Amino acid sequence: MEKSNIILRKPRKEDGKKIHKLVESTKVLDVNSEYLYLLQSTHFQDLCSVATYEDKVIGFVSGYMIPNEADTLFIWQVAVDDNFRGNDLARRLIMEIINREELGINYLHTTVSPSNNASIRVFEKVAKHFDTKMESFEFFVAEDFEHQHEEEVLYKIGPFKK
Repeated sequence: MEKSNIILRKPRKEDGKKIHKLVESTKVLDVNSEYLYLLQSTHFQDLCSVATYEDKVIGFVSGYMIPNEADTLFIWQVAVDDNFRGNDLARRLIMEIINREELGINYLHTTVSPSNNASIRVFEKVAKHFDTKMESFEFFVAEDFEHQHEEEVLYKIGPFKK
């Protein structure tokens, strides 16, 4: 696998089912409906990013702008195919969205379960890239969920120095 053959871009409608399949394959992310991934690939494509290799979706990041915080991107899901881990793909996908000048992103928020050290490291790299702070806050505790779920810590990164 040649790293230069990996393409990062906005998702398209035809990526929806491939994204759903990728998220399912992680076996750790909450899998949403195919319909949601179609919406993310169309209505929210400016706030999401996919990585493709030989027409296969191997990475996906979904996000949305936080209501009433026009310059704050919330990263919702980050998925990378097992065979492509270790290529800094998650961070690159996140950066691909942040660097879209027309969005005017100055802050990034996300939630991560405390046991997910790999994801925490990805977001630490994003903060380091922008030479900015990353703060953590209690957000969703286990009791907030209907089914067994680890707590979700809110991470706030920014402001970005572009």
